[in-house]
Amino acid sequence: MSLNEAIKIRLNYFLNKKGLSSLWDLYKNTGVPKSTINALLGSGKNKLPRLSTLLHLCEGLDTNLMEFFNDPIFIDIEDNAEDKNDFI
Repeated sequence: MSLNEAIKIRLNYFLNKKGLSSLWDLYKNTGVPKSTINALLGSGKNKLPRLSTLLHLCEGLDTNLMEFFNDPIFIDIEDNAEDKNDFI
């Protein structure tokens, strides 16, 4: 599994856990721009978030980075970022 797929799965997990049903809800809770959220969770080529972006998302989802990454899904992942343009 790729890193961006694992991050997308975990973001969706915390969205569901918090009872949020849309990207709009995530934007309202985090202040992370809608375009960034779309790039992370949309159906096109997914991007990897910068750590500061992920921190803001975690805060809006009532979690922290330690809890976010504390999942077996991150044990065997591949870094598929080809260049710096893969990060938002």
